[in-house]
Amino acid sequence: MKLETFFEHFDLLAEAPSCVQKLRELILDLAVRGKLVPQDANDEPAAVLLERIKKEKERLVKEGKVRKEKSLEPPIKDNEIPYDLPKGWEWVKLDWICNQITDGTHHTPTYISNGVPFLSVKDISSGRFDLTNTKFISHGEHQQLIKRCYPEFNDVLLTKVGTTGIAKVIDIDIEFSIFVSVALLKISKYLLSPYYIELVINSPLVKEQSKNNTQGVGNKNLVLRCIKSFDLPLPPLAEQKRIVTKVDELMKLCDELEARQKKKQETRILINNAALNKLLTADTPETFTKNWQRIGDNFDILYSAPENIGKLRQAILQLAVMGKLVPQDANDEPAAVLLERIKKEKERLIKEGKIKKEKSLPEIKDNDIPFELPQGWEWVRFCDIATIASNLVKPELYLDLPHIAPDNIEKQTGKLLPYRTVKEDNVSSAKHKFFSGQLLYSKIRPNLAKVTIIQFDGVCSADMYPINSYIHSKYLVIYMLSRTFLNMAIKNDTRVAMPKINQEELNKILVSLPSFEEQKRIVTKVDKLMKLCDELETKLTQTQTESEKIINAAVKQLLTV
Repeated sequence: MKLETFFEHFDLLAEAPSCVQKLRELILDLAVRGKLVPQDANDEPAAVLLERIKKEKERLVKEGKVRKEKSLEPPIKDNEIPYDLPKGWEWVKLDWICNQITDGTHHTPTYISNGVPFLSVKDISSGRFDLTNTKFISHGEHQQLIKRCYPEFNDVLLTKVGTTGIAKVIDIDIEFSIFVSVALLKISKYLLSPYYIELVINSPLVKEQSKNNTQGVGNKNLVLRCIKSFDLPLPPLAEQKRIVTKVDELMKLCDELEARQKKKQETRILINNAALNKLLTADTPETFTKNWQRIGDNFDILYSAPENIGKLRQAILQLAVMGKLVPQDANDEPAAVLLERIKKEKERLIKEGKIKKEKSLPEIKDNDIPFELPQGWEWVRFCDIATIASNLVKPELYLDLPHIAPDNIEKQTGKLLPYRTVKEDNVSSAKHKFFSGQLLYSKIRPNLAKVTIIQFDGVCSADMYPINSYIHSKYLVIYMLSRTFLNMAIKNDTRVAMPKINQEELNKILVSLPSFEEQKRIVTKVDKLMKLCDELETKLTQTQTESEKIINAAVKQLLTV
């Protein structure tokens, strides 16, 4: 495949999330392999350029402007060369072509409200200067710091702590000092293009070296010794400039492609949100049917983006609890009758001492109700149709039972994730004993909507409520995952630092209750639609994976030509 052909048709393959980033990496990779612009036999070879750089460094050392440093070993042995370079290029160590490689001050300066900017890794980790949250130091302290490390226009900065290996040419004409998290590379600007140095360090070739030489786990560090030993390809100065011009041109095309993709994505999201909102607010069956048909007619367009499928799932749940997902049946036993049966069942359990009598709650008022319900439905409180079955036990008595914590439940789906036993999790504090058939609900951070039906006995975190349901358990899960329940749960958060809903507030939450027969129809319909969403997500993932495979194959072909 020709390079021009690849770039012309790249946008046809660029639906995968990482495709534009791959294109940017390819551009840099081709650039530092000598495959992006043609070579010119009239260019001064890099070997001659290296000699001139060497003499320039010797002059600076003699004048006392830079220190003489220990020479590094030969750049790369013949059997270690990553790839062959074009004629006129040379493999070099970064230290060979820099007059100075140092880093910012190792001590924390005295910050003031306004003064000389003091840059750290956060100010350039995006690959551009972002001085929004920059700190400041006094002019006097700045003068002391620049005696050792003096950043100037067209020098190159390199991140070396935290987010490592990002190079940025100083293209802002202001005075500033830097912290130890940033390295400073000083070059002879008339012998080298600083922008070529930036792009070669940001290329996959040097990125890999940076990654391999970064030390530590938390606050990662790329030491100066490793930076100095980076192996990089050096073209003639004239070709460096041609490469920089071409890379700038192609990166602008990438920006345009990214902007088009972003606009396309935002438009899809806006249209989907509007379509679902019309569906949720439809006030007549005819309007609902019309809006649902409109979504069906544009389904392939609306749901070609994974983020829209999540919105569709949420809409399905919300339609279900509003009584709009399945038709009502006049022959169904009304929810009011079901509620009476539940009430009698709870009275029996209280009498037998199996559950505690709950505190009386205020009557539901009209202004408490979030929306009107279909005929035969009822607004009830959570405690009317479920019981929080707190049951604290000593974990050492149940070492071999499953241990379920909030992290073992997937947010907003009701899916149970892999878990371990009480013994394997080394549980020591008191936990709730739960039983098969109960619901488990995470009371911390209710905005995460973590609830599931459990199919075995076990022990759960004290941050969870085991719940006995007197209605269809799956319908209750659907309701607890819906936006209506979520809004009320968040509204009743009792803590700020770690949001948590207590038993009293959970019991107060309103629940839209249909007949038991309609609950079953709703559960069947939701299961069917969620399965379709799963299949759609799988299809989208496969499509994106195929796009990435095609791009990777094309990239491999281009790099091996």
